[in-house]
Amino acid sequence: MQRTKNTNVTLIGMPGVGKSVIGRELAQRMGYAFIDTDVTIEKRAGLKLQQILDTFGEEKFMKLEEQAALDIGKTDKCIISPGGSIIYSERAMKFLAENSRIVFLKMSFSGIRKRLANMDTRGIVGLKKKGLKALFDERSVLYERCADIKIELSDKDDLDTVVKTVIGEAFGR
Repeated sequence: MQRTKNTNVTLIGMPGVGKSVIGRELAQRMGYAFIDTDVTIEKRAGLKLQQILDTFGEEKFMKLEEQAALDIGKTDKCIISPGGSIIYSERAMKFLAENSRIVFLKMSFSGIRKRLANMDTRGIVGLKKKGLKALFDERSVLYERCADIKIELSDKDDLDTVVKTVIGEAFGR
């Protein structure tokens, strides 16, 4: 399975860091498939992420998120963008770690805060109970622990530079 681990990349990080945008561009440049588990969850439920949270609660949401990750199965040449709360699922993170290189897209709290204008409608697990700063602090430790590669981003970085950095770090190119 080592071959698969080295060809798949999973992007983790806080909501707003750019996992989906970076992932789509990265997949296009590499000729890889792109899997956004948030999109998978919304399609399966027929609801937006925030509606799922409001209707079914955080526990059900995280089960759907975990299942979306596990359903990816054994793949090759994929860029995977799970939701930010995937980090709470040991089972999903173990699966992703066995089948991909985990890249933590790091950004300062102020950078994340600037990018999250739509926090109340975005579908962020734990936001209402803990607030954004507490979530950021809690998740940052978990992301660090699970990452094979850590890439520090600025909210001023352009997409091309970020994608080239990820390609260099994750693929050695």
